[in-house]
Amino acid sequence: MFVNDFSHVALSFWGLEMRWYGILFAVGLLLNFLLLQAIFKNEKYPLKHLDSVAVWLFFGLLFGARLGHVFFYEASYYLSHPVEILKVWNGGLASHGAIIGLVIAYFSWCKVHKVKFLHYVDVLTLGMPLTGAFVRFGNFFNSELVGKPYDGPFAVVFKRLGEDFGRHPVQLYEADMNLLIFGVMLFLYWKFYRKAPRGFFFFLTLGLYFIGRFIAEFFKDHPVLWENLPITMGQFLSLLMLVVPVVYFIFVMPRQDKRGSK
Repeated sequence: MFVNDFSHVALSFWGLEMRWYGILFAVGLLLNFLLLQAIFKNEKYPLKHLDSVAVWLFFGLLFGARLGHVFFYEASYYLSHPVEILKVWNGGLASHGAIIGLVIAYFSWCKVHKVKFLHYVDVLTLGMPLTGAFVRFGNFFNSELVGKPYDGPFAVVFKRLGEDFGRHPVQLYEADMNLLIFGVMLFLYWKFYRKAPRGFFFFLTLGLYFIGRFIAEFFKDHPVLWENLPITMGQFLSLLMLVVPVVYFIFVMPRQDKRGSK
């Protein structure tokens, strides 16, 4: 049984703290951006578009993740204490909100720059699971979003929570899930990108993520929403959002032009 007694602070100097969560989040974003640079060059897409859209996506990610946490998980508290919404350093980001924020930011960028939504969305999606994996590693170092009590071979004791019993390291489960999705999508990109219908990689990534997230929620120590429908908020949101890729694959993809077509 592994004991997680990691400090959430990686470095401290001159009264300033650098936390593991922030470092890992930044590393995930940086690796994502470097990957996109390589892909844009490979596809001969203009790098000035990547530099521009990356800024929009960054702020869409932050605002979406924060507001998603505020309204999906603790709306009553934050509506009573609106100033607390601004205190991002106290924690509270939601991945479903992040996805919504990213889509809105990209859609807005497309409107401003007169670019079709499906033009870049597939390549911009490829590195998102990689960033998501690093975020979950950060959650593990923070001893947050813990799993249900568990005494099996993968159990982790989260010492910082004052506990002496094991739990599912669900943060690592989700990190592994994201890395698996990233590997699959990268493999499909090299083998299939120019033959794929537009939107294929975007909607497949969403579908795989929401399915994986729905399964991972069974291991989390979260309350269910309703007694007669024992699912968590994360599962409820995943089911709602899963409708979008399902509609794409059933109704849109069969009529969608291939990327190589004129």
